[in-house]
Amino acid sequence: MAEFTMPSLGADMDEGTLLEWLVGPGDLVHKGDPVAVVETAKSTIEVECFETGTMTKLLVEPGATVPVGTPLALIGPAKERQPARHAPKKSKPAEPAEIPKPPEPPSPPPEPVPVPAPAPAAARLPGHIEAGPLVRHLAEHSGVDLETLHGSGPGGRVTRTDIEHAAAARAGTKPARLRATPLARRLAAELGVDLATVKGTGRQSAVRASDVRHAAPGPSAPTPPASAAAAPVRPSPVRPSAARPSEDRAAAMRQAISGLMSRANRDIPHYYLSTTMDMAAATDWLHEHNRRSPVGERLLPAALLLKAAALAAREVPELNGFWTDDHFTGGEGVHLGVAVSLRGGGLVAPALHDADTLGLPRLMAGLKDVVARARTGRLRGSEVSDATITVTNLGDQGVETVFGVIYPPQVALVGFGRVVDRPWAVDGLLGVRPVVTATLSADHRATDGAVGARYLSAVSRLLQNPEEL
Repeated sequence: MAEFTMPSLGADMDEGTLLEWLVGPGDLVHKGDPVAVVETAKSTIEVECFETGTMTKLLVEPGATVPVGTPLALIGPAKERQPARHAPKKSKPAEPAEIPKPPEPPSPPPEPVPVPAPAPAAARLPGHIEAGPLVRHLAEHSGVDLETLHGSGPGGRVTRTDIEHAAAARAGTKPARLRATPLARRLAAELGVDLATVKGTGRQSAVRASDVRHAAPGPSAPTPPASAAAAPVRPSPVRPSAARPSEDRAAAMRQAISGLMSRANRDIPHYYLSTTMDMAAATDWLHEHNRRSPVGERLLPAALLLKAAALAAREVPELNGFWTDDHFTGGEGVHLGVAVSLRGGGLVAPALHDADTLGLPRLMAGLKDVVARARTGRLRGSEVSDATITVTNLGDQGVETVFGVIYPPQVALVGFGRVVDRPWAVDGLLGVRPVVTATLSADHRATDGAVGARYLSAVSRLLQNPEEL
């Protein structure tokens, strides 16, 4: 039996609030599946499962705030569905036709493999219903009494379809595969939202609590469970969490960011480098590419800058990794963190995994995706904890130069400013060309200035050859 615990989703996270379970007891989960939604001081994040198995027991109720490492659920081995326990076993004996039973009267020739018909509902053993844990879970949340059903599965086993048809018959509608998390159903009842009208964004289009809130008329805030609201103050590591106003959330985020950056400035011996790079070749290539491409495949300058930063990190691996336990550990791949400003203030830096291997169109699509999900609270746990080097780009805000603070335990942060036209000499001739200022903040414990200079030179060289990005 394995424990699914509250993960650490960043160096600044000490605790998290479980907002919603995306699975229930008895559900089969696979490694990488999102199973819960957790709120940290900076963002709302979908947490993935790190094992494959059956979700045996949920230990923490939605609304509870627990420290990192607290067990949230128990995961058992993946179980295959077992055949019905009371299914007749007449077909088991070998060669029944060759062992006649004299006392029995003659009967019509039997079929090759005799399979008895399911027993009628009246013939069931009292109190026993053939149904798996997933079906029982669905019946409970659909308000269907299993005792009233005649199962259509082998041996009279009740199936998911039986539950859905029974629930639809009660509601007087056509049967539909309506999937929703328990918290979503509870919120729908509280907010007067018809789940059938809500488009689900969860696994297999399941309706989640955030979908219900968006569909609710007028502004609404998540309501903590009554059990959580009534709990005493800090009787244990688990404590209730009320819905925080946006001002409190912004203040909490600012406090978390300031605390982490203060620690980074205090503990990390930064050194800073800056250089200006010619963007003429990159800009010309970009214009030609966008002219020949459909609207959906056009690129922004940020895509070229990010790809160059990722490839340079692969060339200079001393800057791509983590400083932990007084030594440097290189990253397994270039997972490029991208600083994203959030609506209402604050920022997160989700990772574009293996960014050095992505083509520019896929990199551009990945960038749009993580930015959109970062601003709607839909990031995955791996995206906020796996970055090996971070890039901040404030060019769209008009900033020409940015010196960032390293996000521990990483050892480097790259900054890009706005692409601007400047006087520039090429082959002894002065002209006006587009240029960008790139900066590097690096950890002196892991590298020296010569390594940082080699990195920025690699970025500049790559941008002069955009067709190779």
